[in-house]
Amino acid sequence: MILKDDVVIVSGVGAGLGARLAARAAAEGAKVVLAARSGNVTDQVVKEITAAGGDAVAVLCDVRKQEDVERVAATAVEQYGKITGLVNSAYSHPGFTDLLETPDKQLRRAMDVILHGSLGMSRAVVPHMSGGGSIVNVGTMSTRKPMRGEGGYAVAKAAMGCATQYMALELGEKGIRVNQAILGWLDGPGVRFFLTMTAEEKGITEQEVYDDIASRNPLNRIPPDEACAGAILYLLSSLASEVTGATIDVNGGEYMPA
Repeated sequence: MILKDDVVIVSGVGAGLGARLAARAAAEGAKVVLAARSGNVTDQVVKEITAAGGDAVAVLCDVRKQEDVERVAATAVEQYGKITGLVNSAYSHPGFTDLLETPDKQLRRAMDVILHGSLGMSRAVVPHMSGGGSIVNVGTMSTRKPMRGEGGYAVAKAAMGCATQYMALELGEKGIRVNQAILGWLDGPGVRFFLTMTAEEKGITEQEVYDDIASRNPLNRIPPDEACAGAILYLLSSLASEVTGATIDVNGGEYMPA
């Protein structure tokens, strides 16, 4: 178990990556605090983790609200005595429009959730990482490989990526590592909805849509969200003890940095 005795907070837990990540972290020995604006998913995941012999708690949280993020950190300390890991995965997508056509209100919301939300969560947990720890920010391949309609989302994620490096530089003296996992297509609930929608629009099968997306990377598949969670678990663990300020691309090889 690579996270034995760790206490990990995961923000923005939804039915896809967040849920799989929380379950896998628990299976690797971590006590997990699941934070999300709604308890619909988190409550069910906590039940599944507990039934499997793990330990987890769900906390309602809007990462834009200081009182919410402080409550998440306080709950982790009250329940488990410490915090060793944080995954910032909360996000807001401003809509699939060109960047200059995206309403400013939606752009600001994306920035508030993705950048300011991750900074707020980090501020709340760092004082409790007295023995060191690991923060992992979840990025997007659209900051590496621009795609039409992803501009507003990518801009906010890019800002978070820059913050990752500065946090790594500034928190290293406290023994806290900060890294980024950049994810591409994720075979989970969101992509499955996209496959259905696109197949209906184009009058083709879902398998044909899947095959087209999968053909864009050397592994010839859409990376499953549960498998992609493994890269984040690695960054959280002591296996990555000498890794900080780094970016790991988790996309099946669709984008390969020089």
